[in-house]
Amino acid sequence: MQEKDFVSYEYKTVSIKAKDQAKAMDMYEAFGWEITAANPSALDNVTLSLKRDRKQRHKQELVKLERQAEEALETINGLERAKTLGASVFAFIFGCIATLVLGGGMCLTMLIEGSIAATAGGIALGILGIVLCGLNYYIYKKSVVRKTRTLLPVIDQTEEKFANILEKGNDLLIAEKI
Repeated sequence: MQEKDFVSYEYKTVSIKAKDQAKAMDMYEAFGWEITAANPSALDNVTLSLKRDRKQRHKQELVKLERQAEEALETINGLERAKTLGASVFAFIFGCIATLVLGGGMCLTMLIEGSIAATAGGIALGILGIVLCGLNYYIYKKSVVRKTRTLLPVIDQTEEKFANILEKGNDLLIAEKI
């Protein structure tokens, strides 16, 4: 009778954004996890099902490196969001103000009938509101470019740190097999 080698596994499920699926799969494989399934879930997320040998050598170091890699990936995603967050908030507020100026011009024109000055002032305010609404897009784009320029070195540095952590984890796995 032939004996079978029994291997006990630990299991883990992780929910990630669909855009980060490739990075996350590489990350978990670098720490000894085997991806058993990748299922799409609600709101543009993907659920990864993972398994790993429980008796793996260097497990404590791998777990520590895995946490560092997860934190680095969260930092990268936060920095990517930060590129547009401030500009978006400003654009929404500035757009609301521009719309109020446009609406004020419309109200001035429609509510005070028979006054040429009110009609001319309302038209001027309406044109100003339309110009401000159009200008909002260009201000947004310029703000995003400026913020991206300042954050790009930090993002590159964090991605390099992320790659180094993955290499360390992979080196530990290779050292185990030798």
